[in-house]
Amino acid sequence: MKNNRICKLLKTEYPLIQGGMAWVADASLAAAVSNGGGLGLIAGGSMPPDLLREEIRKAKSLTNKPFGVNIMLMSPFAADLAQVVIEEGVDVVTTGAGSPGKFMDAWKQAGITVVPVVASVAYAKRMENLGADAVVAEGTEAGGHIGDLTTMVLVPQVVDAVKIPVIAAGGIADGRGVAAAMMLGAEGIQVGTRFLVSDECNIHEYYKQLVLKARDIDTQVTGRSGGHPVRTLKNKLSRRLLDLEKQGATFEELEAITVGSLRKAVQNGDKDEGSFMAGQSAGLVRRCQPAAEIIAELFTSTGQLLRQAEEVLS
Repeated sequence: MKNNRICKLLKTEYPLIQGGMAWVADASLAAAVSNGGGLGLIAGGSMPPDLLREEIRKAKSLTNKPFGVNIMLMSPFAADLAQVVIEEGVDVVTTGAGSPGKFMDAWKQAGITVVPVVASVAYAKRMENLGADAVVAEGTEAGGHIGDLTTMVLVPQVVDAVKIPVIAAGGIADGRGVAAAMMLGAEGIQVGTRFLVSDECNIHEYYKQLVLKARDIDTQVTGRSGGHPVRTLKNKLSRRLLDLEKQGATFEELEAITVGSLRKAVQNGDKDEGSFMAGQSAGLVRRCQPAAEIIAELFTSTGQLLRQAEEVLS
């Protein structure tokens, strides 16, 4: 893949980014993905800056490969986290939930590669104009905070609209998804849900088992009524939220219920009050594996599928 623009940009063996999943993507997971040939990410989420600094240094002790940090720009610590990645010499920053415009110049001057996550063509073009090096076009199949468009229709439209490389995300969990993303014009992929059950992922065992047992219909989206949709695995909390939305609950009322719910899922496996974020691809995930094995399997399968497709079409 030496001619792949994402591999060149990220300095990775494979054109793969691990999703920046808040409370999930820590130094251990990021380092394992980077050691496996992809680009691991530490999720800044709502981390205080000192904790992010600690995680970055831990990742550096676990890998000598490039890794990145995902910064949610709605975090009250966003400005501090933006400075930490500069001070700690992080290779790549991915962003979500806002515009990275006010940080872009400082990141660029520090030599940081900037890759925003986008959910529309208009936003992708805006990020390119700001100086982004690539964009992640994330479809609504993804877990966590999502947009409206599916990966199938979003990716090719973003590819047509921008000159920078496009990374596809949402619904990718095996070689078929990778091959499909490449046929849509993406030059790389971002994978989140598949890594929830990697050996190096430190989430609660109950969370992992929910992913492994998930069927195609076992995720649902809450928060659409307030403009902040989130995809999770179905449980008591998600059903309660949907019922409250039908009754006309305000965004503030729903937010009050969900505060701390992701942490409860990740750390405690709280089956009633936890928010078990996962994408629709959970229905494709059937076993725990080391992160490096997952990555190798994804791209070995992709190569086989693309060769088969060429034979069918020849």
